[in-house]
Amino acid sequence: MADRTESSISIDAAPADIMGVIADFEAYPEWTGAVKEAEIRTSTPEGRARTVWFDLDAGAIKDQYILDYTWNGDQAVHWTLVSAEQIVKAMDGAYVLADNGDGSTTVTYQLAVDVKIPLLGMIKRKAEKVIIDTALKELKKRVEA
Repeated sequence: MADRTESSISIDAAPADIMGVIADFEAYPEWTGAVKEAEIRTSTPEGRARTVWFDLDAGAIKDQYILDYTWNGDQAVHWTLVSAEQIVKAMDGAYVLADNGDGSTTVTYQLAVDVKIPLLGMIKRKAEKVIIDTALKELKKRVEA
């Protein structure tokens, strides 16, 4: 899965505040359109989620899957797929946060998804772009609320 899609957004908040929202997985159903349920299965010694189970309903893509997270303080979080029930075959992603020095942070979302049904690369990239742009807008709205 070398091909990935990425996009960025500026959020009026410090990196720690944004990462706090990203790390609060069990609140995702309150503010994300696609995540219907999320449950932290294991945690790191620092208290952040290590593995998280999700119930996703993103229209054409409905699945239940587990992601494994690796944290780099409040600068980045990376994830990879552990297992999925139905359509998702592979998923790697990251949020990378850069403090702009003016009270705002640039958040870059990187994502590569592979599904069990054949899709043209162009269609897959378009779907990733929609997922990323929607997630960034939802994150911005949640953090700045």
